Amino acid sequence: MSPKPRNPSKRPAAPVLRVVELFAGVGGFRIGLERAGGFQVVWSNQWEPGRKRQHASEVYTARFGPDSHTCADIATVKASELPEHDLLVGGFPCQDYSVASTLKNSKGLVGKKGILWWQIHRLLSQAKKKPRYLLLENVDRLLGSPVGQRGRDFAVMLSSLNALGYGVEWRVVNAADHGMPQRRKRVFIFGELVNGKFSGADAETQMDKTGVFARGFGSATVVNATTTFTLEKDLARLTRMFNQGGGRSPFMNAGVMRGGKVWTRKLTVPSAVGGRTLGDILLPMEEVPRAYFIPQRVLGKWKKLKAAKKEERIAGNGHRYHYAEGAMAFPDALDKPSRTIVTGEGGSAPSRFKHVVRTPDGRFRRLTPVELERLNMFPDDHTAGVPDGWRAFFMGNALVTGVVERIGKALVAHDAKVKDPIG
Repeated sequence: MSPKPRNPSKRPAAPVLRVVELFAGVGGFRIGLERAGGFQVVWSNQWEPGRKRQHASEVYTARFGPDSHTCADIATVKASELPEHDLLVGGFPCQDYSVASTLKNSKGLVGKKGILWWQIHRLLSQAKKKPRYLLLENVDRLLGSPVGQRGRDFAVMLSSLNALGYGVEWRVVNAADHGMPQRRKRVFIFGELVNGKFSGADAETQMDKTGVFARGFGSATVVNATTTFTLEKDLARLTRMFNQGGGRSPFMNAGVMRGGKVWTRKLTVPSAVGGRTLGDILLPMEEVPRAYFIPQRVLGKWKKLKAAKKEERIAGNGHRYHYAEGAMAFPDALDKPSRTIVTGEGGSAPSRFKHVVRTPDGRFRRLTPVELERLNMFPDDHTAGVPDGWRAFFMGNALVTGVVERIGKALVAHDAKVKDPIG
């Protein structure tokens, strides 16, 4: 006898995925997931080393309440303190991989910030019950660090996650390619506890069609053939030997790891037509505080810092060298998505990297905290209550919440499919 057809109206409501948010900052992951629907944050942690006052944690609790939030060094948190959860998320600190640092200064997993990856690993390895899913975020430089062994740090992360029973999918996502108002490129890493057989065909299907990122961001153009290799299981040996002698990182901007085997390829996504721009998020001129307008007397300093330059410099050891850098737009174009916000966006001092816009009356000004929040798709005044310099710093560290929302919706669909494969 054939099974009776299901009645969709009698199906139970989809369960909510319980979330633990590490390195929570001011709550970017939480905002994106709550907008996606189907998620509930059951525990969160935020701590900034070396700070007497924990501004980010204060903002987080002001917006979401103090329940189940801890402001403590992650190294002091015991795995037993985390409630049972389905998804662990975190934009683990990325200063050691950041483009704000030169490649030679990037210390990767051995840096003071990069080593925090091992706190995530510790909590997973010591958990009484591991979460089914992981969603992590970092700068795309992670795929190629450190300079002497490009890709080694990511290889170590993947191999360590494999040892914990996770399969991994990653993709570099530029928010502006998907209609969002900022050109912010980050690598997102999705992990899932897995079992069963897996093939190269499965990997390519996951990257192109069925994976969380394919679901969330649609079709992409494949640039090259898939590269395949197997990771060393011994982490000490992997650390010593991976890509020794330099050369390009083998990790491209999309890929899958399953059972220690890696499939990776380069994908391109056409920029969104009709997406939001820097001009779309600006406040009316009359709402901009006077302090954000640049005085005429210092305008020349701003222009000089933004201009192209090639000049001779002398190193501390007396070595002479030529330093060169290209010009930056001045003012920033209003008909395009903005440049990436950096942590040094705050303050009135002239800077090469801060955004400057021209007002309809011909004056020049910096971006306000609300405008920086809008570029990351946060609610207006989400970070209000702390000094403006800190508000800018938070947005330089934050992610674009619209990207997380799209991944969240795709993850809910993926989870439903896993639990009801014939539904």
